[in-house]
Amino acid sequence: MPVPVPRQRAIPAVECGQAPAASPDSGPSKEQAPPGTHPAEHPTTRRENPTEKREKPTDTSPDTSTGTDSRTGTGTDGRTGTDTGTGRTHTETHPDRTQSAAPTNLTVLLIEDDPAGSPIVPDLLDQAGKPIRVRTARNLTEAGRLLTDDVHCILLDLALSAPAPARTSADGGGNGNGGGDAEDHDELAVLRHVLQLAPRHAVLALTSSSDAERGAEAVAVGAQDYLFRDELDGRLLSRAIRYAVERKRSDSAERRLAEGRLRAQENRRLERGLLPTPLLAGSPLRFAARYRPGRSRALLGGDFYDVVRTPDGTVHAMIGDVCGHGPDEAALGVELRIAWRALTLAGLCGDELLGTLQQVLEHERSDDEIFATLCAVDISPDGRRAGLCLAGHPSPLLSRPGEPARLLPYDNNGPALGLLPGARWPRMQVELGAEWSLMLYTDGLIEGHVGEGRERLGQDGMVEMVRRQLAEGLAGEELLRATVNEVRELNGGELADDVAVVLLDRTA
Repeated sequence: MPVPVPRQRAIPAVECGQAPAASPDSGPSKEQAPPGTHPAEHPTTRRENPTEKREKPTDTSPDTSTGTDSRTGTGTDGRTGTDTGTGRTHTETHPDRTQSAAPTNLTVLLIEDDPAGSPIVPDLLDQAGKPIRVRTARNLTEAGRLLTDDVHCILLDLALSAPAPARTSADGGGNGNGGGDAEDHDELAVLRHVLQLAPRHAVLALTSSSDAERGAEAVAVGAQDYLFRDELDGRLLSRAIRYAVERKRSDSAERRLAEGRLRAQENRRLERGLLPTPLLAGSPLRFAARYRPGRSRALLGGDFYDVVRTPDGTVHAMIGDVCGHGPDEAALGVELRIAWRALTLAGLCGDELLGTLQQVLEHERSDDEIFATLCAVDISPDGRRAGLCLAGHPSPLLSRPGEPARLLPYDNNGPALGLLPGARWPRMQVELGAEWSLMLYTDGLIEGHVGEGRERLGQDGMVEMVRRQLAEGLAGEELLRATVNEVRELNGGELADDVAVVLLDRTA
């Protein structure tokens, strides 16, 4: 004797005896299951979403599909059994009452104390004339199990009892023992619980025609609309469901748009802090900069730079890189840049300035292993000489007319900020000349790959690239744009690290 196959039961409305029989075009009921075929093996019973099926205990008795009540096979209170649509007539008694194979556009979850006695379920059709699938739940526990992603709208009876866990143990699960205010509060608490449970779903509140005030309060709390139970018909309810779903979609899109605008505004404010306006009033030097964060869809990165002119005519330029790529590193970069500007305008430079920046880093970083590299240059008022301090950072690139571009000396490079307490950073004197171009950059520019292999561009590759672009007559913004774009193309796409480049030019 073959082992009996457990029957699959569909949760939606038809199993509860509340939905109409299958549409006429679904064919006679006897064609749905050939003789000798178990209902669970028939193709039409397997078209349901797997999340909407529940198993019944296997029963080998010959009369298991003959009009028995489903309470005998599963828990009847919606809490102990796996069948969340229990307490109603067995659908396997009538094969012609299985759900139509035609796809449905909308699925509704009805949360009501007595769904079997509800007059609102029959003949719900969507705008295309297809049946609206209805699931039923008698309490919030059942609703939580039935609330899957394919549910579009929730019909909530405001007369539903408040959930026991939300009440004190003294209630004993009772409701209606208190005054009218307590009852109102309980019913609105149920609605709030449903809105918390399903923030992305449309909710229609059901109330009696004598309690319109409560329906209006439900809309104020967050429901899309309210309806009177005793005035509903299938056509009105179908239209209300479609309206609620579209209104929820519109509200969600509007909220996302507003959130996007706020996020964009916040990002612009943060970006202004990270990418400052240079203070070069009165200086003959020309300034250009390019910045590209390495994080996907990010406007901020761990790289930072700044340029200021002090009252004595000295131009101070800085570029730095905080290790890491997250928002914490970006925020730390902003803090270091602001601290550098304040210390520079206060008259500090060289080793004294970098030592103070290291103290700021040590106090502000979220982890003791976080460090930052930095390159600081101070250009004399006549523009012919510069002091250079390197803290674990790549050396700047200097180009002059008639000479190939070259890297500035790297011999006296000090450690990165945050690595060695009490470290020192020597200041080197550099001769610039009457006409020059000085490019400061972060390691994201030189660590990109060349082609599909593991080879990286490196400083030598960058120097050759810039020499060629200078020979082509590029300068200023055009030079930086061409450099960053070519590095990205060589890498075969977006660079993994942040990239910041600053260019200072002086013409004779």
